[in-house]
Amino acid sequence: MNAAERRTGRRRWEQVPENGQAPTSPEVLEQVRLRALGRGGGLSEVDLASAVQATGNVIGSHTTTEMVQNLSRDIHGLGMLEEFARQPGVTDVLVDGQGRIWVDGAEGLKPSGSGFTDPAALRALAVRFAAAAGRRLDDAQPFVDLTLGNYRVHAVLPPISTGGTLISVRVKRTVRPELAGLIDQTRPDWLQALRAIVTARLNFLVSGGTGAGKTTLLAAMLAGVPANERIIVVEDSAELTPSHPHLVGLQARGGNVEGAGEIGLNMLVRQSLRMRPDRLVVGECRGAEIGDFLGAMNTGHEGAAGTVHANSVQAVPARLLAMGALAKMDPQTTALQAVSALDLLIHVARDARTGARNPVQLGRLVLNPAGTLEVQVICELGKAASESEGLDWFRGRLHSRGVASPW
Repeated sequence: MNAAERRTGRRRWEQVPENGQAPTSPEVLEQVRLRALGRGGGLSEVDLASAVQATGNVIGSHTTTEMVQNLSRDIHGLGMLEEFARQPGVTDVLVDGQGRIWVDGAEGLKPSGSGFTDPAALRALAVRFAAAAGRRLDDAQPFVDLTLGNYRVHAVLPPISTGGTLISVRVKRTVRPELAGLIDQTRPDWLQALRAIVTARLNFLVSGGTGAGKTTLLAAMLAGVPANERIIVVEDSAELTPSHPHLVGLQARGGNVEGAGEIGLNMLVRQSLRMRPDRLVVGECRGAEIGDFLGAMNTGHEGAAGTVHANSVQAVPARLLAMGALAKMDPQTTALQAVSALDLLIHVARDARTGARNPVQLGRLVLNPAGTLEVQVICELGKAASESEGLDWFRGRLHSRGVASPW
């Protein structure tokens, strides 16, 4: 590093052209990043032209136009990853440390047969993604999570990634699926049950593994919320876009290299309570925000919802206790808050053979005689709803809200 690089904590890098075009200089990318930061990530052709001209390194309208065109292509798309992200059914595009490109979809994860031959080109692509969202990605800030249009992008640079630059792209659904299309057609009672949960304004969490369809199911359920209700969605990275006329989104923000300016989900949950929510939704519960979220549900906010990573509905209590610890809540406090706040747990799973994603378990949180948090299963896919204490509770809960039970 030279003296300037040591002062800024950034190493200058050389972008290797992927299509034989002139490389984009670090100065231009920094101007793009600053303008994107001031505009919430959205950049027009005028913004890009201003970024090029602000560097003072470009002379002549022809050269400026060419650079703007190259920047626009790079920033508003995924470069060579775009063709894979646009393939029907693809949910994720992943680049490993060796530059190989993998795709995930209905047929599962598989290699695409293509990749990057030059590590510098892969690193340059990741840095361009960050700049387009007003974020930094360099030696001082070696990882980033951001949203670019219809994609959620995560990137990690070496030496944090031991093999090479890593890029993970999650493709957001542009077509919002109907709830009926996400339910096993042989079990229409499950469709009725999920609609009843929304109508009765019950508080619930959708659990499942990575890529199981948690966000998709939650969005489809929220589409059934009456149009005269206000939904406020709090997310780490904007993904949840239910088809609803009154949707308000709040997105967390990471800090700068010095750690200043961070706005976490817990703060956004507190802010959302001052915004008159009819339905409060946390896109993914995974940290200290669970304390504020459970607190909100326990102070009269009905119809709240969220998602949580878990391998089964029975594994949710352990996840809640772990998150409660991050919120400085002891296990007993977390258990009491969760039982009081959450009405239901809905677990979704992906069939490894067919790739189909379906809700497979419905349960509720209870305290056992020892005061420990556990799950009482109400119904499971593949099994007929049988008489049980949990099913009786579910019927009674719906009846108390004037909603009929499908079971």
